[in-house]
Amino acid sequence: MTNQQQNPPQFFMTAPQACGYLAGKVERKVFTHLVGRRAAPLNDLLTQAGFRRSQTIAYRPACDLCNACVSIRVAVDDFRPSRNMRRVLEDNADLIGALVPNVAQSDHYSLFRDYLGDRHSDGGMIDMSVLDFTLMIEDSHVDTKLIEYRKRGIDSFLTGQGTGPLLATALTDVMADGLSMVYSFFNPELSERSLGTYMILDHIERARKLGLPYLYLGYWIEGSKKMAYKARFLPQERLGLDGWKRVEAD
Repeated sequence: MTNQQQNPPQFFMTAPQACGYLAGKVERKVFTHLVGRRAAPLNDLLTQAGFRRSQTIAYRPACDLCNACVSIRVAVDDFRPSRNMRRVLEDNADLIGALVPNVAQSDHYSLFRDYLGDRHSDGGMIDMSVLDFTLMIEDSHVDTKLIEYRKRGIDSFLTGQGTGPLLATALTDVMADGLSMVYSFFNPELSERSLGTYMILDHIERARKLGLPYLYLGYWIEGSKKMAYKARFLPQERLGLDGWKRVEAD
């Protein structure tokens, strides 16, 4: 009998609040704690069931009369980049992503603030302090890494590290069946690079090299401009009432 069976996790419900994605809707979330030795396997199971991680909490929407939020994961082995995605890869061929421990640094927070101010100035994260940010990065009981993207240097092929200012960062969980992009942010002044798309493409390749079948991208809402980009990474699987369903074309 597993630890989860002996001591099943306790689930809780948040109070209703205004939905951040659909006007006029009210959202609620069901959540549980991810702590201790069982955190990693529990996170794997819950992510496969449509949960997302935030620090030591796993949560998923539990809204009355609404199931618009759909968990999606990219089928890594069968993914082939589109012509536009290949252009994004070419435009960012001078970058390298370095895997580092999930320890918050001042340049991470500075980049995070610039990103929020430009892309999500009206969002709930805009008031996050240095302490809030540090907890977001470091408060994890699962295998969590940071991937830092900088320009390649003359010795990057030896060190695996880039040089110069930090251009983009992804907070990523490594799970038994894939990578999960918890949160990513980038320099908003470099819109011509499409760094958000590039980080996803880079994570797909990282998962492939690790022999992991999926890249989890969180929730997608049909008709939401903020989430429309997620539907472009095909083939992918979307979680519905009958389990994960493969989608070949959107």
